Amino acid sequence: MQEQKLIEKDIFSFWLNRDPDASAGGELVFGGVDQKHYKGEHTYVPVTSKGYWQFDMGDLLIDGQSTGYCAGSCAAIVDSGTSLLAGPTTIVAQVNHAIGAEGIISTECKEVVKEYGEMILEMLVAQTRPQKVCSQIGLCVFDGSHSVGNQIETVVEKEKRGSDLLCTACEMAVVWIQNQLRQNKTEELILQYVNQLCERLPSPNGESAVDCHQISEMPNLAFTIANKTFTLTPEQYVVKLEQSGQTICISGFMAFDIPPPRGPLWILGDVFMGAYHTVFDFGESRIGFAESA
Repeated sequence: MQEQKLIEKDIFSFWLNRDPDASAGGELVFGGVDQKHYKGEHTYVPVTSKGYWQFDMGDLLIDGQSTGYCAGSCAAIVDSGTSLLAGPTTIVAQVNHAIGAEGIISTECKEVVKEYGEMILEMLVAQTRPQKVCSQIGLCVFDGSHSVGNQIETVVEKEKRGSDLLCTACEMAVVWIQNQLRQNKTEELILQYVNQLCERLPSPNGESAVDCHQISEMPNLAFTIANKTFTLTPEQYVVKLEQSGQTICISGFMAFDIPPPRGPLWILGDVFMGAYHTVFDFGESRIGFAESA
C-alpha cells in the first residue's frame, strides 16, 4: 500500500473493543488513526528492534509500588496476536499474588481435595489400592495398572482437558495423602497440608484464575513507558470467559521467560491494546499509545 502510494501516512493503528456484547470488535486503520477511538495525545516510544515492534519499557507498579525487576528497563513488544500480557515470572508471580490469582490446575486440585479429600483418605485407610482410588471415585479410568484421564471424546476439547486435570489432581492428592498417613498425621492436618501443596502447583499453560466477586477489591497495575504510567484497572486486566454456562475470571497476566540477551521481555497483548489505542508508525520507527475511547 505504501509503495503504491495508497495510504496518506506510513502508519497503521489499532482500536480493540473489549466489550464482548458490542457489535464492533475493533478497528484497524491503514495510513491513519480514527480520532473517535482515543482520548488526548499519543505517547510515542522509539522502536529498538524492528522485527517485533520492540521497545524499552520500565517498571511495573502494583498500586503505585515498584515490582523492581524491570525498574532498570526491560524489552517489550506490542502484539495484537497475543491475548494476554506475558512477562517475566518474577513479576507475574508478584502480580498474581497481589490480585489473589491461582493457577488453573491449583483451583482444580483444591476442588478435588474439598469434594473428595475425606473419601480418598478413608479409602486409603481401608487399604484400597492407591492406583484404583481415583477410578473408584469416578475421576479417572482404570486401565488395569493405573488410572488414566477420562478419554471419552467431548464436543468441547477444553472439557476433556478439564476432566484430565481432575484425574491428575486426584492422583497427586492420593500420593500426598498416602505419604502423610505414613507419618500418622490427623485427618485435619493432612487435608490442610494437601491444600497447601495444591496452591503451589504451576499451571501448564501459565493461566491463573481469580475470584470474579473480588475484582472491585483488586489493585490498579501500571506500566511505565516513555517515563509515563499507563494504568490498567482490574476490570481491564481480568478476562471473563463463559464455560458451560458459568463465568470464569482469568488473570490477564501469564509468565513468559526469555533469557538474556533477548530477554527479559514483556509481550503487551490484547489486554493492554484494549485499554490503549496503539499507533504503529513505520515511517518514524516508533509506537504510540493513547487511552482508548
